[in-house]
Parts: sequence; C-alpha cells; structure tokens
Amino acid sequence: MATNLQKNNNQIVEIAYGKSRVGLNVPSNFDVIEPKFLKQVDDPKFSIENGLKNPINSKSLRDIINSDSKIAISVCDITRAQPRKIVLETIIEHIADIVPKSNIKILIATGTHRVNTKEELTSMLGEEIVSSVEIINHDSRDGNSLVKMPSSISDIEVFLNRNWVEADVRITTGFVEPHFFAGFSGGSKMVAPGLAGLKTILKLHNYKRLKNKYSTWAEINKNPIQQDVRKIAVESGVNFTLDVTLNKNQEITGVFSGEIISAHDKACAFAKETAMIEVEEPYDLVITSNSGYPLDQNLYQTVKGISAAAQITKNNGNILCFSECSDGIPDHGEFYKLLSSFNGPIEVESTLSDPNFHCQDQWQVQMLAEITQKHNVSLFTEGLTTEEINKAFLNHEKNPNDLLTKLINKNPALKGCVLPEGPITIPFFN
Repeated sequence: MATNLQKNNNQIVEIAYGKSRVGLNVPSNFDVIEPKFLKQVDDPKFSIENGLKNPINSKSLRDIINSDSKIAISVCDITRAQPRKIVLETIIEHIADIVPKSNIKILIATGTHRVNTKEELTSMLGEEIVSSVEIINHDSRDGNSLVKMPSSISDIEVFLNRNWVEADVRITTGFVEPHFFAGFSGGSKMVAPGLAGLKTILKLHNYKRLKNKYSTWAEINKNPIQQDVRKIAVESGVNFTLDVTLNKNQEITGVFSGEIISAHDKACAFAKETAMIEVEEPYDLVITSNSGYPLDQNLYQTVKGISAAAQITKNNGNILCFSECSDGIPDHGEFYKLLSSFNGPIEVESTLSDPNFHCQDQWQVQMLAEITQKHNVSLFTEGLTTEEINKAFLNHEKNPNDLLTKLINKNPALKGCVLPEGPITIPFFN
C-alpha cells in the first residue's frame, strides 16, 4: 500500500473546515491520506534564534546589519498560516541593540490580494509590533510605490515595491509547503509575486508558464515559475531569509534560514518528505478540504485544495471539496469576473492561450478550468450561493452524504479516499 495510508475503521473522518472541522461518514474501505505528522520543535523561539545565529551559506543576521541599516522584512498576508508574530518578535529582539525599530519596515506581501485590515494585522503580528513598527501593505497596482528593476528574464519587466528596493537589508520570512504551480511556497515568492507589480505578476503567471508540465506541485529545478521568481529575488538583493515548515496544527516543525536559495532548497526537501504521499492508482472519488482557515477563506484559494485532489482522481471521476469561503469569492480582483465571462471550462483555453490576453487572476481560472474539464467537482460551503458556485464550473453540494450515497448506489465498488487537510497533503501516483 501507499506510504502513510490509513484505513478508517470508525467511518467518520474529521475534515478541516474554517476554524473547526466537519465530521463526515465515509465507507470503511475509503483511504484516508494525511501528511506525516511531526511534532512542534521543542522551543520554537530558540529554533528561530538559532537560525538567525547559524544560517545556511550566509553570515549571521547580526553580522549583516549595522546601526544605520534600513531594514525591510517581507511577510505573508492574511491568507497564509505563517507564524508571523513569533518570527518577527524574535528577529526584532535579536537585533534590538544594533538597530532601532524606526529603521524597520514590515512589508505585507499581498501579491495581487487585497490589503489587510488593521484588525487583521493585529491578529497576524500582535499589538506591540503593529503599534511600534511601520507596516506597509503592498499594492501591486500602485505605480508610484513600484520601482523597475534590471532583470535577466527576457520577457518580464520586473517592478518591485519601492520600500523593498530602497532598503539596505532585505529579509524574507515565509513558510514552505507544496504549491500547485510554483512547486513550493515561501522563499523567493516573498519577493515575487509577493512584492511585485501587477504587470510583472501577469507575466510570471501567464498561460505559457502555467501550461508547462513542470509547473506543478513539489517541482523546483525544472519549474519555469519557481526558477523565474528565484532569479527576481536574487537580483533584487535578498540579504537573509527565514522560512519555517508547519504541521497540521500550524506549529513550527523546522526553521531554515540564510542564503535564500540554499535555505529554501533545504526547506523544500524537508516539506516534501512529510507532505508528498504516493498512492498506487487513481480514485473514483476524492474528498478534500482547503486545509481550513486561513487558506479556505475564499473560492480563489480553494482551487489549491481542488488541485490536490485532482492529482489522484480518475478522468471523469468526482471531487468533493469542503471550504468555508468566509470571505466569499472574494469580491476583489478579477477572478470571478473572468470566470463568469465563460459558459464553460472548454472556452477558457482558447481565450487565455492568446499571448495578447492579460488579466489579473487568469492563472487561477486556467487551473480551475483544466481540472473541471477532466473531473466533476462539487463544493460544500456556507460562504457562496449556488449561482456563484455554478459560474465557477462547480456543483453546489449542500449535503455531502447525499452525494456519497448517490455515487455508491451507482457504483458499489466505488474506490474513494479523503484528504482531511487538503493541500497540506499532496498525493501522487507514478
């Protein structure tokens, strides 16, 4: 059998949904696929401090800065489970005797996402940091806040956040898990798309790059998107990186710091060992989540959980995804407007494949359309209407047990599995 594959004897699987879990009755012969669970490191703060003192292929952070250094620190936005507070508190305390807080700017790497509210920033960073350190929400559409950078990538004009470019010391912080088209999160993604201009992001995530077979989960060296974001990060002058890995409880299981490529490579290798699970053959039905809050806040992010399930679903098979979508579609960006302009997923490719077509969020539409052409995808959610769900090429499943009953009656030998943590686990078969 596949590694880390368990049979569910109780017939109830707890599926991540919002800030809680939903119990779902499934047949006892369904497989339950979860990431290998790692305990939290014994002392997270000590582990982070040790990463600052003993980095990979880099001077220690204290040896990089001086009393006059203007420091920019990139952190994830509200849609990610990064433990920002403990990471930032530890970094700031570690250098407090060298550089004042007034020299530090924290940049929220929103990419094309909306800005984070004051309340969200407080929950993400803590009141003390919010009240004492300058925090800047990146805006990819604000041309005045961007600077054009020299680049070795021939088809991309690179625009980055001015505060990042003009800093003396640039530090990325993030967390690393498999990503459905960039290979892995964290690392260089905290510069681009995180702090990039919309024009740059549109090129990084264009149809051709996403269509490349290596633009997929857990691929690094041949992945054109990961390789391009790495070039941008290195050429922007990242001085130090600190990434973490997390377990399903969002606890720190590893700290990887230092030179951005070397540290990220080690983090990716570590994450791959726990998150990638091999199975023997595809399934008729895959039940998944979007790993709960904060990732399942909207439909846009939910494409990741659906993509994780699609990796092991038979052609014309069924996917059932649980995602709360407390933030709706969301109502910012172009994702839903673009989706709604098509009558079905088949129309998407002919439009997006035109090299002259450029639209924010087209990458998410492209990924969703490819999946829904091959599979029947149903969504259980309390955050969207049936009309909204149907316009996204999905079925609205109000009672998941009804779908299970229908599919089993149709095929008593139905082969199924459950991914309770969604894209935290990436199953695959050879």
